[in-house]
This record gives sequence, structure tokens and C-alpha cells, in this order.
Amino acid sequence: MKKYLLLLLAAAAVLSCRQAAQAPAVQPAEYQSNNPENMQRVRDFLRGAGCYFLATVDGDRPQVRPFGTAEIIEGKLYIQTGHVKNVARQIAANPHVAICAYNGSEWLRINATLVEDDRVEIKKAMLDAYPELRSMYDENDGNTAVYFLKDAKATISAFTHDPVEIDF
Repeated sequence: MKKYLLLLLAAAAVLSCRQAAQAPAVQPAEYQSNNPENMQRVRDFLRGAGCYFLATVDGDRPQVRPFGTAEIIEGKLYIQTGHVKNVARQIAANPHVAICAYNGSEWLRINATLVEDDRVEIKKAMLDAYPELRSMYDENDGNTAVYFLKDAKATISAFTHDPVEIDF
């Protein structure tokens, strides 16, 4: 039931995303979150949940899949996947995503734009934070893709308290 709820929430969020217009170029090394404390709170929630669901758009259809990486590097919240995966192609076509996680008592929903950061040192930092991924990825393999969340708007909700809005 919990997984079904997460999938429904993520699918509904991605359906609300419009097709991406060309976003202005962002230099990863220069971008900084407008609220690092909120970003840390979201990162801690994602890590505490262990698994979250990332929703992308594939043409006019939502696609949702589980993810598990979330790390703050150089003041940005990063996630990781592989370039050979459909999710990377979907992000390239439309970088607007939705994320949904559940920790057993609260759920987190995020709408953000993903920006790829192709710097080797960032890929290495992400893989160092998740050494179990080293059997599949390497910072120099041409496959490892890392993205940071830009203009993120998150909501933490529960049946026991009012929603908490978080921007970072």
C-alpha cells in the first residue's frame, strides 16, 4: 500500500510538469542553494527513507523508478544514475522531475530541475559516498551521470501535522 501511494504521488507530480523549455545554462561550479539548511533536511529525509521514487516525463507519459543516492557536494544536492539508462535520456529531454519518499510516518515530495554536472571530481565524490556503486560505475567510465537539484520546492506531509513547505 505504501509503495502504491508513493507511485501515485510521484505520477501525479510528474503529470503536472510542463514540457521543458530551453532552460538557461547553469554553471554547476557556480550554482548555490538559496537555503542550505533546508537542503540538508531534505537530504537527511531521503537518506533516512533509504529509497525514493524519481518521476520523469517520457513523451507525454510519466515514468517512475526507485533511486537511492542523495548527497550534498559543494553546496548542492546530487543524485546519480547511468547515461545508458532511459532515465538519463528522459532527463536530457525534460529536466523537470518529481521525487517522492516515505519514511514510515511522513512523505516528502519534491519538484525540481535536474542539472547534469560532468566534472570528474563530483562523480568521484558521489561514488565515494556510495562505494557499493563502484562495482557498476567509475567516475571515468563515461556512463556515470550526476545531477544536482536546482530550484527545488519540497513538501513534507503527514496525517499528523500540516504540510511543511521547503525551498532550496
